[in-house]
Amino acid sequence: MPTAMKRSRSYDSAKIRTAVLTQFGNVRDAVRTLTPEQLARPTRLGDWTVHELAAHLAMVLGTVHRYLGLPEPAKHEVPLMEWPFATVTAAAQVDEDTRAVAEAAGADLDELFTRTLTGIEESLAAAPDERLVPSRFGAMTLGDFLVTRTVELIVHTDDLNDAVPGLDVPCDRQALAACTRLLADALAIKAPGASTEVRVPPYAVVQCVEGPRHTRGTPPNVVETDPLTWIRLATGRQDWATALDAARVSASGERADLSGLLPVMG
Repeated sequence: MPTAMKRSRSYDSAKIRTAVLTQFGNVRDAVRTLTPEQLARPTRLGDWTVHELAAHLAMVLGTVHRYLGLPEPAKHEVPLMEWPFATVTAAAQVDEDTRAVAEAAGADLDELFTRTLTGIEESLAAAPDERLVPSRFGAMTLGDFLVTRTVELIVHTDDLNDAVPGLDVPCDRQALAACTRLLADALAIKAPGASTEVRVPPYAVVQCVEGPRHTRGTPPNVVETDPLTWIRLATGRQDWATALDAARVSASGERADLSGLLPVMG
């Protein structure tokens, strides 16, 4: 995990809360339409099926309600910008928990999603952003934890669309923006510097990579891509060379090759 953590940017609490609920609603509406054959399809996530991916999406939102039902931790342990680098350490446990949720839900995913949405709406109504919650990696503020839920929701919505041909679950704009920004900031922490500018319009611009610092005008090293391509690169869903070949990324300058820095989140 990178040791030099920058202060995380601020996020609008009301917008994040609305984005989380909206995006989960988008996923729930889509899952309702899936046939047993579609639910049995493979995904790009190891040997998970669409059914297990859907259960995982419910699980990552259900943690909000579950954590708020537990005693509040005594101290804040995990800043927001440590979270992207910690997730890889929980992969095995997440897989085990997801399979358990999927098995318990059986064919009634809609009941799982409805129960999850009701629980989180009730929990959030009385919980301030400053309230600490006991995440997998240590105590976080609720506000920060909800930002991490935008990453989980957007990344796995894209996984769902990839797995089911013709499915086009929309991405809430605010959720997509928060996800993009958090992963861009994580890159700037992983590769501190100011020689390369990474642009993900319209949501994020960060400077990173050690080297000569530019002071005005167009920087000598520039990377630009769209939000979903950036998210796929940052989470290992797409590799750098493939994105370049497909013209999904433009990169100019001798320090514009990010292949050695990706993914930023496991």
